[in-house]
Amino acid sequence: MTIGTVIKKYRKNKGLTQEQMAARLGVTAPAVNKWEKGGSLPDVALLAPIARLLGITTDELLSFKDDLTDEEINQYLSTLQADLESRDFHEVFLSAKKKIEEYPNCEKLIWQAAVILDGKRMTAELPDADRYDGAIFGWYERCLLSEDERVRAQAADQLFHASIRKNDYEKAARYLEYFSSEDPERKRRQALINSKTGKRAEAYRAYEELIFTGYQHIQMTLNDLRILYMEDGDREMARKLVEASSSAASAFEMGRYNEVCWGLDVAVWEKDAAWTAQIMGEILDSVGTIGDFARSKLYQHMTLKTVDPAFPADIKRELLKSLDDETFAYMRGNAAWEKLKERY
Repeated sequence: MTIGTVIKKYRKNKGLTQEQMAARLGVTAPAVNKWEKGGSLPDVALLAPIARLLGITTDELLSFKDDLTDEEINQYLSTLQADLESRDFHEVFLSAKKKIEEYPNCEKLIWQAAVILDGKRMTAELPDADRYDGAIFGWYERCLLSEDERVRAQAADQLFHASIRKNDYEKAARYLEYFSSEDPERKRRQALINSKTGKRAEAYRAYEELIFTGYQHIQMTLNDLRILYMEDGDREMARKLVEASSSAASAFEMGRYNEVCWGLDVAVWEKDAAWTAQIMGEILDSVGTIGDFARSKLYQHMTLKTVDPAFPADIKRELLKSLDDETFAYMRGNAAWEKLKERY
């Protein structure tokens, strides 16, 4: 990595334009532009001011080494792990610190070495484990500036859990900003913070919402997978996924209707008359339980809309109409099917 590349990277991380950087250093914007493009090098007298402005050391500024390849990083990390099993932790730590100083812009190396060293000092229960906080957390903080989303998220995750361990919930909350607002893990982590800071009701509600939306995601995925197996003619797996959907509805207390409804499509696809009649009977019997999840204690801190009493009646009416549809042509004359019609 050239000095111009280093300057550009850290200038952007600081949120500075070339003009702003030039003004603070007493040079022209075209000069900064030339440095970054490799057309010229800064004057030696400017190296220390540049490093201070960018928040890095002169060693980092003058690091001309290219980043390590993924293979080289993996080889080094394997050696690092082996050394931690056979050598003194502090000795290995200093060696890793030197390696990171040698490759100060190799984010994958910094992040993964920090994770390995951080984990080892915890599992080894070092009496002076806290003495390494500054360096290891500093490496994680540097990775928060990475353009690689995975590196940023992993670094934020490590810093979040470190803050939780130290009961620094305000700092832990700041690290949540590095997770997408759509990421369920962000919501779960916020719930953890709430549970530790006296916001118990918010924590309960968030956890319950995660359970509720998690169930919906599970059922959509099971349904899509079942359809795929049906398209490929795999009856065994289609039925297995019906069982999984039924079990999920039971485990998440979604009511009897939601436990029995999943097999109807498969029964129709297979033209299994006995199973079709059984499932349709169970559906008609349980349609009034369609909104039972709203009464489950699993979701007692959530505000769930109760089902309009007319809704189950409408569903039942449509189901009864469908008994004579062409979809169920194979059921005509079936004794159990005819009994269903008579019963309802």
